[in-house]
Amino acid sequence: MYTKVISDSDLVSRYIQGDEKSLEILITKHKQKIYGFIYSKILDKTLTEDVFQDTFIKVIKTLKKGKYNEEGKFLPWVMRIAHNLVIDHFRKSSRLPKFNRTDDFDIFDVIGDASLNKESEIIQGQLYSQITGIIKDLPADQQEVLNMRIYRELSFKEISENTGVSINTVLGRMRYALINLRKIIAQKEIILTN
Repeated sequence: MYTKVISDSDLVSRYIQGDEKSLEILITKHKQKIYGFIYSKILDKTLTEDVFQDTFIKVIKTLKKGKYNEEGKFLPWVMRIAHNLVIDHFRKSSRLPKFNRTDDFDIFDVIGDASLNKESEIIQGQLYSQITGIIKDLPADQQEVLNMRIYRELSFKEISENTGVSINTVLGRMRYALINLRKIIAQKEIILTN
């Protein structure tokens, strides 16, 4: 039996109009890719389930508020949400004190030099803003490929499909983006180590 393939944007529209089944279809359609991405970062099934559920809770809230405007790019949008939630998970877990549960409790396992951590955070933030500023100096097509590859973690094949250009063009843009980044870093004499 032939069934018509419904696009993600149609399913999103139907869900926004009240068709709950459309969201179920979207989740089923993309679960493996999103779940696999989250698991590859967290490496824990229980936490992966939690982040996966949190991802779709955020998706539902955004859709219900009418704030979704990704123009048919549902999967990359959801992947970005999942990526941000993974980062949040690691931020939260790094703030929690870690110590071994033994009779030999050592207070130095729990406390650390907060001033060193703050300094490191400040340096990391400055470094991040410098790199972001440098990327903005690149031509738009190079920025697009760089952002898709590094921040959205898409393969070159996926970038090719998203941008509608050949893989060779994508590879060329990535190559030129990296060459241009090196030139800009050298010109501005930016030191990228901390």
